[in-house]
Amino acid sequence: MNYRSLARTGLQVSELGFGAWGIGKAMWLGADDDESLRSLRRAIEQGVNFIDTALGYGDGHSEELVGRAVREARVDVHVSSKVPPKNQKWPAPQGVPADEAFPAAWILECTERSLANLGLETIDVQQFHVWSDEWVGQGDWMDGIERLRSQGKIRYFGVSINDHEPANALALVNSGVVDSVQVIYNIFDQSPEEELFPAVVAENVGVIVRVPFDEGALTGKINPGTEFPEGDWRNSYFGGDRRQQVSERVQAITEDLDVPVERLPEIALRYCLSNPAVSTVIPGMRALRNVEANVRAAELGPLPAEELEVLRHHRWLRNFYQAP
Repeated sequence: MNYRSLARTGLQVSELGFGAWGIGKAMWLGADDDESLRSLRRAIEQGVNFIDTALGYGDGHSEELVGRAVREARVDVHVSSKVPPKNQKWPAPQGVPADEAFPAAWILECTERSLANLGLETIDVQQFHVWSDEWVGQGDWMDGIERLRSQGKIRYFGVSINDHEPANALALVNSGVVDSVQVIYNIFDQSPEEELFPAVVAENVGVIVRVPFDEGALTGKINPGTEFPEGDWRNSYFGGDRRQQVSERVQAITEDLDVPVERLPEIALRYCLSNPAVSTVIPGMRALRNVEANVRAAELGPLPAEELEVLRHHRWLRNFYQAP
C-alpha cells in the first residue's frame, strides 16, 4: 500500500481508503454485517489506514461497525466521520443560514453520538456532511469545531462538498479554516480539476475523493438489464434510460483505451490517484472481493499519461442524484 499526506494535517493516509456508507445498510440493500466486518478487517490487514463513515450512515450503524474493526486493529487507523445537517436538507440549498444547518450545539451533540458509536476518544477528521460557501463567516459553527478540538474530541475539520459542486467550497478553502474537503471526482466528473484542486494545493488542504466508480457506473457492470433490490436508492440513480446511457459511455471508454471491460474498475480508481492533489480515494467495499481488487489496483499507481489524455475526452456533465 502506498501512502500520501493528508496535506496540512500531516496524517499519512493510505491512497486507498474505505468508504463506509454501504455497510450502514440504509439505502444500500444487501449489506451483511459479518461480511462488512470481514471486509474492514481485511482492508486494514492490507494497509488501508483511513476509513470514512458518518453518523447518518444507517443512523450510526456504520460507525458502530467501523469502531469495532478499528478497536480490534493492531495498527493505527485514521477515522473520519460527518455531522448531518440539522435541517436534514441534502444537498445544502442556497439561501439557508448556517445556524439552521450547523449550529454549534448540534455539532457538539452529533460528535458525542459519533464518538459513542465508534467507541473512540477522538475522531481524526470530523466533517460537515453538506456544505454551502455562503456559510463562511456566518453562524457559530466554527466555535463548535474549536471547542471539540480543544477538548481533544476531534483533531481536524473537513467538509463533504455538495454533489457535483466542487466550486462551492472555494471560499472555505481560501479562508484557511478547513483541513480537508471530500469531493466527487471520477472519469465522468472531472470538474474538481478546474478550480478546486488548484485551490487546495495552494492552501495545503487535503482531498478525500468519493464516488470513484460513479456509484457503480464505472465498474462496467451496469447495463440495460441491470436490476437492483426494491427500495435500493440506485433504482433512482440509474432510473429511466440511464442504464443504457451508462452502458454506451463505458463501451466508448473501453474501445478508446482498447481494454476489456473487466479492467475498468482498476482504471477508474487509478485515474483518481493520478492527480497529485488527491490524498486518498474512498470507494465502498462491502465485500471481500472488492477489497482485494481495489488494493491490487491502488498498488499499480497512477495511469500512464497517454491513457489520462484519452480519458479527458470522456467527461460527462450530468447529475444522476436528481430523479430522472
